Amino acid sequence: MAGRKSYSPEFRDEAVRLVQQSGKSIRSIAQDLGIVTETLRRWVRTAERDAASGLTPSEREELARLRKEVRILREEREILKKAAAFFAKETK
Repeated sequence: MAGRKSYSPEFRDEAVRLVQQSGKSIRSIAQDLGIVTETLRRWVRTAERDAASGLTPSEREELARLRKEVRILREEREILKKAAAFFAKETK
């Protein structure tokens, strides 16, 4: 997207900490920091989900990558099983 701002992980963490510890509303803190309210709300939801899962963001990314790899390997295995069955019938 054009005009999309990028924020450092430190900035995000500090903004989430402010929401969690200040008692102020997300809207108020977003205005104070000059960011979009929905952006801050998304950061807070993500931080809460990470805390509840016990996974760090890098661990969550690795888990997603590994799950995708397992799915692909299972699909490839099924293709190979079908090919082996096909060629076994052809050689009889």
